[in-house]
Amino acid sequence: MSKSMKGAIKKLSIQGFKSIRELEPFTFNNLNVFIGANGAGKSNLVQLFRLLMAMTRKNLQQFILENGGADSFLHNGPKQTKAIKVELEFQSHSSFAKDSNFYRFELMPTVDETFLVSEERKYVTTNWWSYGSAAHESRLYDERNERSADGQYNGVGHFVYESIAHWMVYHFHDTSPTAPMRRSEIVEDNQRLRNNGSNIAPFLLRLKQSESLYRYYQEVVNATRLILPFFDNFRLDVFQQGEADKVKLSWQQKGSDYPLQPYHLSDGSIRFICLATALLQPDPPSAIVIDEPELGLHPEAIRILAELITDAAQRTQVILATQSPLLIDQFAIDDIVVVNRKDGQSTFERLSEQDFSQWLEDYSVGELWTRNVIQGGTSDE
Repeated sequence: MSKSMKGAIKKLSIQGFKSIRELEPFTFNNLNVFIGANGAGKSNLVQLFRLLMAMTRKNLQQFILENGGADSFLHNGPKQTKAIKVELEFQSHSSFAKDSNFYRFELMPTVDETFLVSEERKYVTTNWWSYGSAAHESRLYDERNERSADGQYNGVGHFVYESIAHWMVYHFHDTSPTAPMRRSEIVEDNQRLRNNGSNIAPFLLRLKQSESLYRYYQEVVNATRLILPFFDNFRLDVFQQGEADKVKLSWQQKGSDYPLQPYHLSDGSIRFICLATALLQPDPPSAIVIDEPELGLHPEAIRILAELITDAAQRTQVILATQSPLLIDQFAIDDIVVVNRKDGQSTFERLSEQDFSQWLEDYSVGELWTRNVIQGGTSDE
């Protein structure tokens, strides 16, 4: 397992979060593909990752208020759920079989529809250690510089912060004419691909101009050529706007030297470019989370996307939520987790090839889902 796997999620437990009344310790693999009908609870799981990332930035209360207030996060409201409880087990070393770090927190609603946060952490060989009394913001950010007894930045609090802060939940749904990915951005914003693709141009420019990173740039170009036969290369010309040097996603068509602009790309095309860049980046986040990556993509683009996802899962942990039978056709059945809504709550079940071996002789995974052989499919047959 590569260095990027350090900090990957081994197990996750949830109580009282939105549609997830109770999720017992659920084991994550390198690749995790969550499928389910509308309203099953896939997006709620994705939102939990967003909430955790907000906690690492001391931005929890703003995140809660921007998303409906505390009551909207409690399973069936505050009368039924008194607090949200989450526990994560992280991979510490080079294999999922080695020792782990643990982090758990409790969110208790207040009268002003925010939360108080109570947090604890531990290493596998120690007892739980409290971060302190409950507070309005997480102390994860405060632990980023925690030192261990030997003076190194490898204490449990530091490790947990580093793991969560370096997740990325990508959301490339907005491809409108005014979408950030279609606009220019300052050249200096090039170190980490942003969650909405707003700095796609400077990020690609850095890869293109770096001798050590150029091969990653070329991989993005090659993937784009597979789904856009007329595409030749990115232009990424730098221009001055006021005192800032900026760049946007201009590109060149085969057989022409005319620089084409972002608005010349279809929604699916520019979304695929962002997805390919996220999955092929040289130093990936400790976990990549993507909600409905298939949105607006041609079937052949979905097949190529699946190859990129499978490759990325060799370098980092990948978590997807999808409704695409064609996309799940490209993965092993053990990579797939079915999300259902039963008795008003979300359930999560990882599939096993052994349970469907006879069916798989005649049907693909996507066909089993659409036919409802895999419970929670898109059909009532």
